[in-house]
Amino acid sequence: MDTTLNRPPSKRRPVNLTIREDVLKEAKTLNLNASQAAETGILAAVKQAREQKWLKDNHEALLAHNRRIDKTGILLTPAWARD
Repeated sequence: MDTTLNRPPSKRRPVNLTIREDVLKEAKTLNLNASQAAETGILAAVKQAREQKWLKDNHEALLAHNRRIDKTGILLTPAWARD
């Protein structure tokens, strides 16, 4: 299962990508699977974009939560922080 996108892997399909010639040559020299490397990089970019979107979408809620913590403190004191 593809944990990055939280869904089962889908069928593969050919696509056209433009990759710098020197990068592709180096990958071939190192016996890297360029398709797999590209997919890994795209998945990382998708994950990062989703995280940034979540932070943007929840910015106001996070600020409100932090304001409440500043005003009233945390709801529960962890055992390690007790006397």
